[in-house]
Amino acid sequence: MQRLFNAVVSLLYPQRCLGCQAFIQADEQFCQDCRHCVKPITSPLCLRCGIPLPTQKGPDHECRLCLKTPPLFRHARAWAYYQYGEAPLQPVSEAIQQFKYHRNMSVGKLLAQLAATHFPFVEAQYDVIIPIPLHLDRLRWRGFNQSLLLARSIGQTHRLHVDPFLLERSRPTVPQTQLKERERRENVKGAFTVTIPEQIQERQVLLVDDVYTSGATAEECTKALIHAGAQSVDVFTLARAV
Repeated sequence: MQRLFNAVVSLLYPQRCLGCQAFIQADEQFCQDCRHCVKPITSPLCLRCGIPLPTQKGPDHECRLCLKTPPLFRHARAWAYYQYGEAPLQPVSEAIQQFKYHRNMSVGKLLAQLAATHFPFVEAQYDVIIPIPLHLDRLRWRGFNQSLLLARSIGQTHRLHVDPFLLERSRPTVPQTQLKERERRENVKGAFTVTIPEQIQERQVLLVDDVYTSGATAEECTKALIHAGAQSVDVFTLARAV
């Protein structure tokens, strides 16, 4: 009966590619063309921020920016990366935009599955997963927090506690998308507050977001958590814009 039900659902609602929306098999996420454009992050990469390094071979090591200004978080990792601001096909970026800005929850469900499947910190012991929060005005407009959906999928798959209420965006900020790096950091400066500091003290925290670009948001959230007494903070995002 389950196989019959799945067949009927596939017939009525055929699977579409997350990148280009072409029809694909039910057990796939991307079509063949888009799969070739998905770039999983592999070694060598920066040990701190996780950015893929330009060299093709060699050990992982800290990148120049992290050596110059070490981030407050312990490690940041992402599943895949795409070229920020470039015109060619960027299927991961396209899928995230469909999810966030077009409210395509079926795409969001598949992205959440990818986040849980490619979660790299499976051996780490976290006390809590905290999704990057939206301001209440943005949450009302969008209707959901995409980071929370990713965090819940990771938490359910790896049996980790998720708490979306320990960190809040205490003031509205403009979208980071069109801002330069310095403007991004000014935009989110002081924008996050820990609501219950005693539930953060001496805890190992995992922050979850959809995209890591400049790291300004992750850094500012980490600052608030460390000031509240968190023992360590790691960051996981579905994608990395480079």
